[in-house]
Amino acid sequence: SVSRTSPNLAFVPACLPPDPGEVEELQRFVSNSKRLFVMTGAGISTESGIPDYRSEGVGLYARTDRRPIQHAEFVRSASARQRYWARNFVGWPQFSSHQPNTAHLVLRDWEKLGKLHWLVTQNVDALHTKAGSQRLTELHGCTHRVFCLACGDQILRSELQEHFEALNPTWKAEAFGVAPDGDVFLTDEQVRNFQVPACRKCGGILKPDVTFFGDTVSREKVNFVHQRLAESDSMLVAGSSMQVYSGYRFALAAWEKQLPIAILNIGPTRLDHFASLKLKSRCGELLPLIV
Repeated sequence: SVSRTSPNLAFVPACLPPDPGEVEELQRFVSNSKRLFVMTGAGISTESGIPDYRSEGVGLYARTDRRPIQHAEFVRSASARQRYWARNFVGWPQFSSHQPNTAHLVLRDWEKLGKLHWLVTQNVDALHTKAGSQRLTELHGCTHRVFCLACGDQILRSELQEHFEALNPTWKAEAFGVAPDGDVFLTDEQVRNFQVPACRKCGGILKPDVTFFGDTVSREKVNFVHQRLAESDSMLVAGSSMQVYSGYRFALAAWEKQLPIAILNIGPTRLDHFASLKLKSRCGELLPLIV
């Protein structure tokens, strides 16, 4: 029972409606799967109003010269952390309010029906969790959690927002555009007086529980996902170009195991040459047609 939601197409690349023949092919692929392994990327969340990085014309890289923060820069530089958290603070109310779209709900329903064996998302937006998916690994973590780099203490990002507000009662900034990971664009002048709290337990550096660019996914998490893939009989990639190796390695493993691989992504992907099936429709338009 998938509830219909009106898609937000501002950040979705132009594409044709699903071709009936392609719908049949994907239906056959899913019907033949008993233990489907699904990997999602930013392209599944664009219909919820969250931009991605690489989509032609509408992705962050196409629209701006902005680039996401690097892990080493965040750890090394207090001014980089100040800039990151100021932008994140302004963007958080909107980013945290995004809701799952039809594609997230379909995958939740496939899990309930026993069709979906495991879901791995490269997204940090918590939309699969909001949709109700439980057989889920957030490969790159989730922006809704924050932890201390020194003592490991975790808090909710919503709780940190209250700390920010208490420390910056008169600080205000107008945002210039929204980025994929929940922050917004601010000038250096706007950021200058923003106060960033330290860990309340040990005074350490607070960081979102996400894998920044330049960082690596933990070996434990990678091994866990490989185990779930080993139990699966096919792989579906939805809304990802698979340009980032942390996700691509699992497609390589599936290919080496000779599992059939289907791709649902509007633009080209790193897997196109060895996929059994490649479809170029919107996730939220095609997935609900599969029974």
